[in-house]
Amino acid sequence: MDTTSALFYVFSAVLLFAAVRVITARSTVHAALFLVLAFFSASCVWMLLHAEFLAITLVLVYVGAVMVLFLFVVMMLDLNSDRFREGFWKHLPLAGLVGALIALEMALVLMRGFQLDAPEPAAEAVAMGNTRLLGIAIYTDYLYPLQLAAVLLLVAIIAAIALTLRARKDSRHMNPSEQVRVRKADRVRLVKMPPVVARTAGAAQPGTEGQAGEGAQR
Repeated sequence: MDTTSALFYVFSAVLLFAAVRVITARSTVHAALFLVLAFFSASCVWMLLHAEFLAITLVLVYVGAVMVLFLFVVMMLDLNSDRFREGFWKHLPLAGLVGALIALEMALVLMRGFQLDAPEPAAEAVAMGNTRLLGIAIYTDYLYPLQLAAVLLLVAIIAAIALTLRARKDSRHMNPSEQVRVRKADRVRLVKMPPVVARTAGAAQPGTEGQAGEGAQR
């Protein structure tokens, strides 16, 4: 067994362990962190398969953006994970059957990629690299599915923000339309007042000092 095969088995074992912990962890935050570990392990496996673009995209998009959004939603919503675990063992057989069917379908689809009699790639394709070939295929043959996926991600972001938006009575907010339509007369008012001289309580009134001296002499 060479180094590449050993690393493949190590990353695969870590990936399987993290995937199992995603659905068995009691804390929702811990499950999200194990999902980050699963994505990172899958990225390492793709790197060993010389799919560098997919590996970097998995780390930057899913680990760096989508999982941050997941953690943001989980921490802001403060979900009660105990309520979600009610009836877990009751639905486990059906969930296992559905998971087995999904794994069988993926195996039937992906098994053709492991055929040894597959034709060798063209020399031009090898020289261009998988990143450029993938970009050409996405933006020519799969442009509309790419735009649809972008719209779905935008809807997911808006839904996450809408779920975390809570109305609080002690919060202060301003209406942008009212800020745009504001005028000077609505915010500033000029008031004319006559001048007033402020006096202290112990200060003597003008003209009373002489009267006080005359009374003392008498």
